[in-house]
Amino acid sequence: MRLKSLAAALALPALGLAFAAPASAFCGFYVAKADTDLFNDASKVVLARDGGRTVITMASDFRGDVSEFAMVVPVVDIPTEEQIHVANPALIDHIDAYTAPRLVEYYDENPCEIARRQKMMEDMAMMHAPTAAGMMEEAEELGVTIEAEYEVGEYDILILSAEESDGLITWLNNNGYKIPDGAEETVGAYLKRDMKFFVAKVNLERHDGSSMLRPLQVAYEDEDFMLPIRLGTVNAEGKQELFVFALTREGRVETKNYRTVKLPSDMDVPIYIKDEFADFYKDMFAHQVEKQNGKAVFMEYAWDMSWCDPCAAEPLSRSELRELGVMWLDEDTDDDMRPGFGPQPVDAFVTRLHVRYDAETFPEDLEFQVTGDRSNYQGRYVLRHPWRGDYGECEAAGDYAVSLVERWDDEANELAKLTGRDFDAIKTKMASLGYSDAILNNVSVEPKEKKNWWQKLWGN
Repeated sequence: MRLKSLAAALALPALGLAFAAPASAFCGFYVAKADTDLFNDASKVVLARDGGRTVITMASDFRGDVSEFAMVVPVVDIPTEEQIHVANPALIDHIDAYTAPRLVEYYDENPCEIARRQKMMEDMAMMHAPTAAGMMEEAEELGVTIEAEYEVGEYDILILSAEESDGLITWLNNNGYKIPDGAEETVGAYLKRDMKFFVAKVNLERHDGSSMLRPLQVAYEDEDFMLPIRLGTVNAEGKQELFVFALTREGRVETKNYRTVKLPSDMDVPIYIKDEFADFYKDMFAHQVEKQNGKAVFMEYAWDMSWCDPCAAEPLSRSELRELGVMWLDEDTDDDMRPGFGPQPVDAFVTRLHVRYDAETFPEDLEFQVTGDRSNYQGRYVLRHPWRGDYGECEAAGDYAVSLVERWDDEANELAKLTGRDFDAIKTKMASLGYSDAILNNVSVEPKEKKNWWQKLWGN
């Protein structure tokens, strides 16, 4: 059996969910998302965590002959058969789509209409002076013991303990699990912590013959909230890609032993990025990893599950969340709707973390903490389409026309900073696509006379 990268390296200590807030209007339009399909060999894990209780859902990136598949996972205890489940892969796809970084677009209004509205509001304000102000605020000779064995869906599952790593690895290799050379030290470290090993392989008589495999789920209890990733680096070819979707009821999930860094967000980017958002996002992520010396865990999304703004996919339903292990939802109702009351609030908060790692940059397993931070965050990148009209219609239109060139310079600068691409190359591409004075419909706009600093002091 072949041991697949991170899918062979997961462990079972805990995670959780959170609450949701009412929606507020978003003025832009959703265009595209940067989901996990953009990255090769990406492993995905969903962790539902509440106190010491955890449900882990492990989606393997394995493609090919299922007879060659095996999963070896360090676990803290011996789960019963009832604690193991096979999940619907669509659940992983849905939470991936819902939390994916997104591209949105705005369309500029007629600056003359904006100026007229502002003038009207100023006039009304003079007639009706305000009387009050408001404020607003997210796994007998070799020392190996088979502790348990189960048949769950298409999988045959063993729970193993061992006295020494050499014995365990020898047993696994002798029984068709091809453990890579060099795994002794890592396996030994888990055994010293008295961890067991969850071993799964496909029973071909119960498999439906497809080349893809359904995710495996395990429910367990442990005070430590961690995800062992080191075993997956033993036979890895280069960097590994890991996405963690953490569900809690308190708030965001962050790593304790590595820096958790928000990806830059809410940046204006050139309009041509609409046709190459996937390349943009991959370049941007690689550049941000490099800036952190490859040693950071990146937050791509943190939001209440009840709503989204803008939506890259609809929020997960209560039944979908239960399937993913959210154990604290109201168990008095099995439906997403109560007659006469409409959709019920979802007390769940989701955090999407993205890690690019190898044995050198991430020598320790991931340790998590659940925070009380419920402030919403999303990786969001903005296209702003210019207004195309008569730039001589009014003074505001002329001012707007002049500001466009400066705005395009800012967009090019932001794209260069986000991705590490060459600024001049970006500007050249923008010009070839019409980001220049030509877009102003050849209207001659006189630039404003530049004032001296002292003239700006007193409004001269």
